[in-house]
Amino acid sequence: MANTYSISDLSKEFDLTTRAIRFYEDMGLLEPERSGPGGRNRIYSARDRTRLKLTLRAKRLGLSLTEAKDLIDMYDSPRDTGPQLKKFLVVLAEHRQQLDAQMADLQATMDEVKTHEKEARALLAKAEKQVQKK
Repeated sequence: MANTYSISDLSKEFDLTTRAIRFYEDMGLLEPERSGPGGRNRIYSARDRTRLKLTLRAKRLGLSLTEAKDLIDMYDSPRDTGPQLKKFLVVLAEHRQQLDAQMADLQATMDEVKTHEKEARALLAKAEKQVQKK
């Protein structure tokens, strides 16, 4: 029998709340089978586990859940992998541009902080010299 997982298994393995896993299910990223009275119990397949792992990896890269779903869904399709990889490269290039812009903004902010620190130290040194003269 193929490996199956409960929601608590995945929750523990990936250090997620069960609510987060249900949210990913609502977003269409996971499709567990249902069992028990009224289908209350979720049974996740190895495919669901892999999709969850890829979703979390995409989140770490800063991709939106929609982007993650689009990419993961492409890998589920039996089509040629060429278009999938091209789409992935486009998404990564766009994300790289966003990160480069954020890094430039952070560097500008750091430069500004350094300038203010330098000015504050100079003013403090000047103030301390005046106190020592008195």
